[in-house]
Amino acid sequence: MINKVTLIGNLGADPEVRHLDNGTAVGRFSLATNENYRDKDGNWQKITEWHNVTVWRELAERAEKQLKKGMMVFVEGKISYRKYTDKEGVERTSTDIVANTLRSLERSENTGESRFTTGENVTVGNGRETTTTAPQHQVAEGDDLPF
Repeated sequence: MINKVTLIGNLGADPEVRHLDNGTAVGRFSLATNENYRDKDGNWQKITEWHNVTVWRELAERAEKQLKKGMMVFVEGKISYRKYTDKEGVERTSTDIVANTLRSLERSENTGESRFTTGENVTVGNGRETTTTAPQHQVAEGDDLPF
């Protein structure tokens, strides 16, 4: 079975990061993706979809330091559905993208390279959680995509 999501879009706000009681950092931000199409009259239309993205640990801390509202980013992760009860006692559902790879597609003014070049992969199995940092990838000069 596969649960994998790849998004390229713009941040709707600066990432918000908080720390759990055990010190683990968790960050959240919204990401807008756009789709353009021609309607039946031949006019261009744009649909914007908003995605809630969650990042954990080192990836959350890096996102807080390096990502800002409006930046274009590459996100890879999985879809997560959860239920919770709000302050008024109403049961609600939420759909989030839990990212394990996050890269800025913005260029550094000095080097022309991507400003945010690493991702964090988290693997959970047999009740144990391991964290590894993905190898750094450089975005070639003039290349818009990180892959």
